[in-house]
Amino acid sequence: MKNRDANDALTAILAMLVDLCTIWVAQMLAVWIRFDSGWMSVPLGREPDLYRKYALAAAAALPIYLAVFQRLKLYSRPQYGNFTNKIPRLVRACATSVLGVLVVSALLKNKVPYLSNAAILVSFVTVTALVLLERALMFQLEIVMARRADPYNRALIVGAGEDTVRLIEAFASDPRLRTRAVGVLTVGDETPHPAIPPDLICGGYDMLEQAIQEQRIDQLILTGHDLPRQQLVELIPFCEQHLVRFNMVPDLFRLLTSQLEFNHITGIPLLGISRWPLDKVWNRILKRIFDIAGSLVGLLVSIPIMGVAALLIVRESPGPIFYIQERCGRRGRSFNLIKLRTMRPDAEAGGEPGWTVQDDPRRTRIGAWLRRYNIDELPQFWNVLRGDMSLVGPRPERPFFVDQFAPGIAHYMWRHVSKPGLTGWAQVNGLRGDTSIAKRVRYDLYYLEHWSLAFDIKILLRTLLAFKNAV
Repeated sequence: MKNRDANDALTAILAMLVDLCTIWVAQMLAVWIRFDSGWMSVPLGREPDLYRKYALAAAAALPIYLAVFQRLKLYSRPQYGNFTNKIPRLVRACATSVLGVLVVSALLKNKVPYLSNAAILVSFVTVTALVLLERALMFQLEIVMARRADPYNRALIVGAGEDTVRLIEAFASDPRLRTRAVGVLTVGDETPHPAIPPDLICGGYDMLEQAIQEQRIDQLILTGHDLPRQQLVELIPFCEQHLVRFNMVPDLFRLLTSQLEFNHITGIPLLGISRWPLDKVWNRILKRIFDIAGSLVGLLVSIPIMGVAALLIVRESPGPIFYIQERCGRRGRSFNLIKLRTMRPDAEAGGEPGWTVQDDPRRTRIGAWLRRYNIDELPQFWNVLRGDMSLVGPRPERPFFVDQFAPGIAHYMWRHVSKPGLTGWAQVNGLRGDTSIAKRVRYDLYYLEHWSLAFDIKILLRTLLAFKNAV
């Protein structure tokens, strides 16, 4: 643990120092843009020693940036997730810091009259751009450093089901976690999941103490939900006695565990799922305003592209340009989704809906290209403008498939508590076409539980780079 704490502290300090240097340089770049680039009109009577004074002012502003970045937990280590996940928080930190600098500048106007509000506003662009670039490089550097270092956290997993498989895969795929699963214990009559390497199986729960001593365990993670209550109660103090950190994968509501709330009815305590963020009226209004603005921009930009695509569709294959398909929307209500046609007109001649697969033989040549670059989805900006859909949300499914999936996939219908989206969290993580429906549901519910406008923006940015479509 000491090695871990020291490594995390060193990485956080390094990030802090590099941030401060980058921000100082970015502020000075903003001064050059304001006064010497020729891109902006320069006021008469240039301040003597301009750069020296602004260099001191830029240094004096650094504590504001440091405080804001620290407040938004941008120096928490180890880092988790992708770099794109951090972009909204970094932009927010830069904007908040510049606002703070503007406020301080206004308060000190009599003492430092040479400070230019225009230069400070320009610094939002320069600081944001350089910090994003610097953080992207530092992010990759931290991954390289983690790959070259040995894992120092040895984990014992109690339980041998699907959750254990996902944990082992997560530890192996993300070196920044610095964690390695060194053993797995089964619970009760549990049969180990076939994806768990046999050499990790250490026996049953009765081998717990021996496994902790022999494997020099730092952390115990409970994934087995069939452990008797009395053994669970005894397990936590047992870990404390052996200086082993205890964690568990919760079973309650399985997927919906992060948003629990307590209520009382005449003294009777009730535990349930808290309201979704989009159950709140103001959040829905904010999202709708964002949808209208985004769909208008999307339509203006995409109309010429759709025009060219329409000509290519007609030239290759007779039939309609657009494909209208019934989909399930918010609260299960149906609506007509609009797409550019990418398949032959007789693709569903048998009358039964077909599932899109990789290299689908029903697609046309131009249709495969349109799918690869998401161009076939562009008409859905009209669905967003009409209010049938949102820019971001769970992708809408056809009623035929909803009737099939709802009875057998846990929590499937919760996807319909909000409007479906043109893109979604599951889609930017590669889950579309012929992929696991249960996995999509997990990603969709995560999005609905953690919705924010910044989350929507992040998903839209990742959509521009995601081409894992069924082509």
